[in-house]
Amino acid sequence: MVSLLSYPFIQNAFLAGTCIAIVAAVTGYFLLLRGLTFAGHALPNIGFAGAAGAVLLGLDPLLGLLAFTIGAAIGIGLLGRNLRERDLAIGILMAFALALGLLFLSLYSGYAERVYSILFGTILGISRLDVLLSFGVSLLILVSILLLFRPLLFSSYDPEVAEARGVPVRLLAVVFLVLVALAIAIAVQIVGALLVFTLLVGPVATAGRLALRPGAVILLAILLGLLYTWLGILLAVLSGTIPVSFFIAFLSFIIYLPVRLIAPRWQRRRLRPDSLSAPAPGAGLSQQASAR
Repeated sequence: MVSLLSYPFIQNAFLAGTCIAIVAAVTGYFLLLRGLTFAGHALPNIGFAGAAGAVLLGLDPLLGLLAFTIGAAIGIGLLGRNLRERDLAIGILMAFALALGLLFLSLYSGYAERVYSILFGTILGISRLDVLLSFGVSLLILVSILLLFRPLLFSSYDPEVAEARGVPVRLLAVVFLVLVALAIAIAVQIVGALLVFTLLVGPVATAGRLALRPGAVILLAILLGLLYTWLGILLAVLSGTIPVSFFIAFLSFIIYLPVRLIAPRWQRRRLRPDSLSAPAPGAGLSQQASAR
């Protein structure tokens, strides 16, 4: 198995996968905390339409992907905090974008291989340049979130109070979703648009059941994301025919399922009576998101 690491395409897959797993865990935490999981599902599908349009115009699909995901992220960020209206608008926008993607593909006379690779991912086929691009964009996203961490966390937990204290809540929402769009644009190289949702949500959903504080949840989500990605790559190489995205989604599911069943009892034992009235910031991550 060690000899597999001597192959350049395996090295590229591990390096890019590491970058994506870390970025997806960090952005995924705030995505769940803000109740934006549906937006995390919609953005890659909207980006697919952009990639198809770019191919039709003879451009790099990544340019179309970035243009559509960032444009959609700004629009979603401006929709406000009303969950029902926001999700309705996102759903309609996603359906329209998918229809546009199909139209662009039907008008294109060639074989849109790179567009299909965006749908399903090609982690074992990426170049060293792709790795460097993933590293650079990931670093940009992580530094940006580190600089915005406190106001972003404050506005995620209590946007009304944060706004009253002068935090630019609407601007933060737009900036954060643009960072998510960038993360999605580089993540689709690994798991594709159809399964990028797995890395954004799966590790954080499991970590939120096991840890309480935001730092602990994010750190655990990063470790889980790395575990899913590294094991997924190894299992895909050893199998020879089964794609990486299947193993990543499979690992995410089989680890989340028992944690989902066991964690409520474990958390009730851990929370002391005096802390029940003021739960720690990371406690009940999914419950807070679902209540929005």
